[in-house]
Amino acid sequence: MITTTTTITTTTTTTEREMTVRAEPVRMLVLPGLGGSGPEHWQTRWETGDAACARVHQSDWDRPDLAAWLRSVDEALSAIDGPVALVAHSLGCALVAHGARRPAWTRVVAALLVAPADVDSPTRTPPETRCFSPVPIESLPFAATVVASQNDPFVDFARARELARRWGAELVDAGAVGHINAASGLGDWAEGRRVLGALVARAARREV
Repeated sequence: MITTTTTITTTTTTTEREMTVRAEPVRMLVLPGLGGSGPEHWQTRWETGDAACARVHQSDWDRPDLAAWLRSVDEALSAIDGPVALVAHSLGCALVAHGARRPAWTRVVAALLVAPADVDSPTRTPPETRCFSPVPIESLPFAATVVASQNDPFVDFARARELARRWGAELVDAGAVGHINAASGLGDWAEGRRVLGALVARAARREV
């Protein structure tokens, strides 16, 4: 069961095909981590089941290059008119922290940051991710929510909580569900969709 220390009231349902911020449809950009997200990953399920959701494709998922990955997100954002919500997982969360203040990212209104990989810890993440270190810890310029697991092998929960605090994000405790990926057996991860809906509603309030 997902728990959060903040109570959020929203009229935005997570079954809507397009959510809105100030009456504008919000597009969702999926940012997978190292290795990409396979067919059973909740990110892939969201992408294939929602026309408002698209993936940012990287040329090499197994050998990430920060500069190249940022350029791919820049290009994807530049092709979208209107507000965007980023849906990041694992290494994708560090990517958001690095790119948050780039010019193309001004249309980002929200970021769902799930299971942020601790790229600063050699004991938690593999050498391939070290080019994303040090992870920026400045407050993000858009609404954000970090969803963290109590037993994630790639980030200690206390570290995830600290990242959420530094980024100015709300923290959601997902319980003991591993890396919140396909191996966690979440299926379509309905709880995550509800968290995203609440996040977009909060972003709308910031825009008023």
